[in-house]
Amino acid sequence: MANKSALVSKFLKITNATRSAVNFELSVQKEHTNRLGILHGGTIASMVDLGGSLAVASKGLFSTGVSTDLNVTYISSGGKIGDKILAKATCDRFGKTLAFTSILFFNEREELVARGSHTKYVAQAWKDENNIVAQLSLRE
Repeated sequence: MANKSALVSKFLKITNATRSAVNFELSVQKEHTNRLGILHGGTIASMVDLGGSLAVASKGLFSTGVSTDLNVTYISSGGKIGDKILAKATCDRFGKTLAFTSILFFNEREELVARGSHTKYVAQAWKDENNIVAQLSLRE
């Protein structure tokens, strides 16, 4: 995968992607916050889901399977409107049936604010004709 910046949405941007790891950031907007005006835990949970899928895709699967488990540990506030939350998603184990991912979230001061894990069932995803797993394996 290229190490080039790519826009995923107006406020979410992939900043780096390599085989097994994807970094992305979110510019926190009002719709990402709770009634206290800080980053909503559900937003972080959604980014665990997204990050795990991106990490699996970085291994060459076009279809990234379905979630079997998702966990989030909230360590401190992720910020408020206008702040950025930085995420590092890694595919820790990639098998024929399951893929295990971990995602770390940092504020702009590089302080850990949350961590997540995401397990995906990928057995059916291996059958997708758009996969490029073999091509990526040749580069290793």
